[in-house]
Amino acid sequence: MKILLDTHVFLWIVADDPRLTRQYRSYFEDPANELFLSVASCWEVVIKTALKRLQLPSPVTDYLVKQLDTNQVALLGIRPAHLKELETLPLRHKDPFDRMILSQARSESMSLLTKDKAMRGYKARIL
Repeated sequence: MKILLDTHVFLWIVADDPRLTRQYRSYFEDPANELFLSVASCWEVVIKTALKRLQLPSPVTDYLVKQLDTNQVALLGIRPAHLKELETLPLRHKDPFDRMILSQARSESMSLLTKDKAMRGYKARIL
């Protein structure tokens, strides 16, 4: 299964955060699953780190690249089809990063691994 990781889930995985449930960990550890992280998530992490709302080792970009490689998570760029999906997405969720991630998951027919309850109001496969 192709799984797009929400930003917080990726950060929990790389930090071995206790909020990462056993079920979430099983999705991550199953070798049959292909894991992806949106470039929008990387952008979000860089911004939140610069604003001091998130603490990560510096330089942040090097840390993200290393964690993507170490954890075998592929980076998903933003494509025109994702933007088209974003245009049609209802405005229930206002966070621009989450809206892009959701649009990518829908456009790519990926499952989205998230704890964000606001994402559940959309037609998407949420794990």
